[in-house]
Amino acid sequence: MKKYNIQNYIRYKNDMSSVLARLPDVEYEEYSRDQLILRFLPLVENLARKFSTSQQAIGVMTINDLIQEGFYGLCAGADRINWETINEANNKEKTLKSFLSKRIKGAIRRGIDSNRGSMRIPEHKLNEIRKDFGEDKKAVELFFNSVFTSLDDGTPEQQNAAYNIPDVKSYNKVLLAAYLKGLMLQYLNPKEFQVLRLSYGLDCEKHSAKEIAEILGIKGTSSYVRISQLKKLAIDKLIEKVPHSQVIDYL
Repeated sequence: MKKYNIQNYIRYKNDMSSVLARLPDVEYEEYSRDQLILRFLPLVENLARKFSTSQQAIGVMTINDLIQEGFYGLCAGADRINWETINEANNKEKTLKSFLSKRIKGAIRRGIDSNRGSMRIPEHKLNEIRKDFGEDKKAVELFFNSVFTSLDDGTPEQQNAAYNIPDVKSYNKVLLAAYLKGLMLQYLNPKEFQVLRLSYGLDCEKHSAKEIAEILGIKGTSSYVRISQLKKLAIDKLIEKVPHSQVIDYL
């Protein structure tokens, strides 16, 4: 468990107050990149503070650690701002803050997961998801296909061989499984839910198609084929039904 250091946090707060007081009073687009990042550091702190009291972060990362991870997300977000879109919005500040918040929260979640986790998703697949962020269904499809491929395989070496990509990103399997089950309960029928839960071992050992057919009472010589069909249909339904807003914050 990481220890909270109150002195470091107080020092950070004092330094931040001094820096913000020296920023010029101009429109957001007139700030330099560094000034814009400084301007939104309080947003990082606010979001980090919310995460610091969450079950997933307690005992894993301190408020200072969470702020650091959020800072990385803020920097990445600052490099991807589309000022034309921001300036066309009715509320520029709200739109900009919403855009940066998603990047900050995503970075904090990844930081928490990497400190707890054992789940691995190829980094290039995550980059594809981020790249296609604006294409709602494409982002959702990439998310679910990447996650279920990783769960189905389970060995980074095999994943890398399949994708010819050496680098991977760590995610916490327990947290991700709980997250997926929540979506599955919301959008799938009971049989589809059980097929995915048992196939990928979300809260149990992984089961073969034959074993799942027996559990669900699906009989016949081609029962395992029916399970494979249900598995594909369930994933396709998630891709179709789940809005991208429910998956993008996890990345």
